[in-house]
Amino acid sequence: MPDLEAALVRFARQPHSLLLDSALRDPTLGRYSFLTADPLEFFTVSADRSDGLALLDSKLRPYRGEHRPDLPPFQGGAAGLLSYDLARSLERVPPARIDEFGIPALAMGLYDTVLAIDHLAHRAWIVSQGYPETEPSRRARRARERIAQFQAWLGEEVPPVLPAANLPLSPEHLASQFPVSGPAGLTSNFAPADYLHAVQRAIDYIHAGDVFQVNLAQRLLVPAGGSALDLYLRLRQCNPATFAAWFDGGAFQLASASPERFVSVQAGHVEARPIKGTRRRTSWVEADMFAGGDLLASEKDRAENVMIVDLLRNDLSRVCVAASVRVTQLCGLESYQFVQHLVSAVVGELRPGQSAIDLLRGAFPGGSITGAPKVRAMEIIAELEPTARGPYCGSIGYVGFDGWLDLSILIRTITASRGWWQFPVGGGIVAQSVPRQEYEETWHKAAGLLRALR
Repeated sequence: MPDLEAALVRFARQPHSLLLDSALRDPTLGRYSFLTADPLEFFTVSADRSDGLALLDSKLRPYRGEHRPDLPPFQGGAAGLLSYDLARSLERVPPARIDEFGIPALAMGLYDTVLAIDHLAHRAWIVSQGYPETEPSRRARRARERIAQFQAWLGEEVPPVLPAANLPLSPEHLASQFPVSGPAGLTSNFAPADYLHAVQRAIDYIHAGDVFQVNLAQRLLVPAGGSALDLYLRLRQCNPATFAAWFDGGAFQLASASPERFVSVQAGHVEARPIKGTRRRTSWVEADMFAGGDLLASEKDRAENVMIVDLLRNDLSRVCVAASVRVTQLCGLESYQFVQHLVSAVVGELRPGQSAIDLLRGAFPGGSITGAPKVRAMEIIAELEPTARGPYCGSIGYVGFDGWLDLSILIRTITASRGWWQFPVGGGIVAQSVPRQEYEETWHKAAGLLRALR
């Protein structure tokens, strides 16, 4: 089994490297990591109303294949980014007021070969489909060649990876940013008082009956301090996560320490794992236990979680057998490096004729990072947040040639682009929210990212 960090450094020299990284070795959710690069094809969709999911489906259609149950779950397919702004092609929601970076709504590659690591069994495989060849003998020969190529990359001696050479964006072309405490040059797209006011506006919308809950985030921004890959390697050390990821999108890179699964599909079985409710962790065991107990007992946080569970039950019912949709975990307490969360699980079985793409069309973006009802919540987000979210609150993961799917929700995520590192942090606003506490919660969520910056 290769050293994963060393393998990533080698693969990062190839185009569009991608690591779906279970950096937190959880035996159920964090068993596998997948590393790949050099896709057959790389395609993007801009953040307008064109149908990115239809394009994704059309790219996969020529390469449909069977799933091998004796191998790890990702065996090749389309993988990469579904940005938050992909929602504009699925629902009639307005664009953000300002989008300085223009990250694509969808950026994915067709990866025919994958290095798959099983952290529980301490084994690794190189799995190749042999595409784009479809004639059996040519396909088998292509698969052998690609496996040999991946093995050669693993053995290479490589120089350090340089930062991506895309055109820097000068500060005068940014939306208004406000200095905040933290690493040198750190700013937010909200002044503290303005964020408190935006939270109060969200609460007012709730009292007016527009929504039950709405997610609100501030975007933190800092000048890039070196290689985005080095940043990711620091991030996975100081803030390991079950759904961490590295992705080189060409004009941008993603370094994610997400703890949250958006949705998975395995042999027609669907699971979503929404996170709502947060407390900061401390180094004192007794205080940590008290904070966890306080979170479990909080009516406000439980209501926040249950609302999203109901939204996801509705989303999954669009494509699942009605009687199969059920909640298998409600507001369970889960602990991570810097925070504790309430996490629920909603499962179902896809109806005959429905696919992973159909599920995405009915459920994207995840309700835990929009609010409920979803469309009105997204309209309020577009009104109250000054800048585009980009990858934040979208998803990263794969849709396999075999129809299997696994996607995270891109929280605790840094986007590197045009000389800047940006990382929004936010939370769900409900009727019981207190603006000052909501503002402080965003900084608790930023703790691991800020440590990686330092």
